[in-house]
Amino acid sequence: MDWKIELIHVPVSDVDRAKEFYERVGFHADHDHRVDDEVRFVQMTPPGSACSIAFGTGIGGKLAPGAQDTIQVVVADADEALAQLRGAGVEARGVDDQPWGRFVTFDDPDGNSWTLQQLPAWSAGASG
Repeated sequence: MDWKIELIHVPVSDVDRAKEFYERVGFHADHDHRVDDEVRFVQMTPPGSACSIAFGTGIGGKLAPGAQDTIQVVVADADEALAQLRGAGVEARGVDDQPWGRFVTFDDPDGNSWTLQQLPAWSAGASG
């Protein structure tokens, strides 16, 4: 049986600000639904991803806004990802070259941190 991660909660303090930021970065807004006066659910998906993020009001978990720092996304080209982020006005940190990949990091307006990884060439033929 396959297990597929399809949704990760990102805690935010301002739903509209977060939605605008993630749209600017290139995420697609899948849902923005207000259930009632206390519950709003927003789901957004990064380009090409099978996993989405969710945020809103009345749906939060135990994480405070800005506490999410464990999401890592694979990209084809770290330099291109950095240029795309900076072109969108995001203060992304430069490419960090490591033996296990090339990394770009950035934060959303609440301080939730994202890591983008360009896998090393050897990983394409690696077996586990």
